[in-house]
Amino acid sequence: MTMPAPDRRRAPAFPLAAVLAAVLATAAPPAAHADATVRNDHGTLTVPANSPIAGQLTVQPVTLSTPSRAIPIPGAIMAEPSRSLAILPPLTGRIVSLAAAPGDSVTRGQVLAEIASGDMAQATADALKARAALDQAHRALDRALGVAKAGGAAVRDVEAARSTYLQAAAEEERADARLAALGGQGATGGRMVLRAPVDGIVSAVSSAAGAYISDVTAAIMTIADIRQVWATASIPENQVPLVQVGQQADIAVPALPNQVRHGAIAAIEPVMHADTRTLQARIVLANDDGALKPNMFATVTVQAPQPARIMVPQSALLMNNDQVTVFVETAPHTYVRRIVDIVYDDGALCEVTSGLAAGERIVTQGAVLLNDD
Repeated sequence: MTMPAPDRRRAPAFPLAAVLAAVLATAAPPAAHADATVRNDHGTLTVPANSPIAGQLTVQPVTLSTPSRAIPIPGAIMAEPSRSLAILPPLTGRIVSLAAAPGDSVTRGQVLAEIASGDMAQATADALKARAALDQAHRALDRALGVAKAGGAAVRDVEAARSTYLQAAAEEERADARLAALGGQGATGGRMVLRAPVDGIVSAVSSAAGAYISDVTAAIMTIADIRQVWATASIPENQVPLVQVGQQADIAVPALPNQVRHGAIAAIEPVMHADTRTLQARIVLANDDGALKPNMFATVTVQAPQPARIMVPQSALLMNNDQVTVFVETAPHTYVRRIVDIVYDDGALCEVTSGLAAGERIVTQGAVLLNDD
């Protein structure tokens, strides 16, 4: 069977220009995207309101902010001097007993020690003698007044009895004042009882039962009320201008990890320490739980305010020919590239030192869509 010969007729020819036009028409973007950004002769980018890009741009005003700088300063915990008392013996003598040890909690009026003292025995005897003399003088005055009323005594006898009575009253008052100054707790054998003047904790004991007291200026123990303590900060000389009374501070103690106390600087010493070239600042801290102990190391972090400056999100920054730029909105949907100088900070913001002014509006999100111009 003979196969039919193939049809060798030539396909119709199409002009080259028509082919290129068809390709370009196929590759051309939709009309809606053709006007996404329009640049005029002055470098201004205009984004039509109906452009898809317009919905991806976030524009925010440039504002001044006053950030604070955290300054860590070495410090320590100390007891308030007004709440730390040294217990001094008012007289010489021998310590008979001590009723408190370091770490003991004591209350006001609690017995701390008992001392046998010859001076205390003398003061107690003087008080007893003065009371007896006053009683006798009072009775003598009453008798003289009775006799004078009956007409049997001269006026001078009454005056003499009254003078003796007043002298005895003055002596009794002196003896009682002396006894009160010594604690007012005299006992048989001249034993003197020392009592706690305040509530607190015995922080130190420097004597023992049986010891003889010869120096009345040496403390036998110390009581500290640490329900309120001081955190002291040693401010270096170059940071003194940054720290002011009233600034907030965070206090961290290495002995108490994960605990940060907060307070305000209550006072700053007026005189710098010559040996360390530091100035002492103090923060008053509540310490009801007693966790903060005097002489603990601490780090005091002060929040020092800085001068007002322009801070912008780093998402607004673009690199253009080794220059940092932002897009500034000059009119609705109209933007101009602006060169700025910046200082990089930690975090999402950075400081602009020149090129922007407060109140101007910049593109903070989507600026990269305007970058390909």
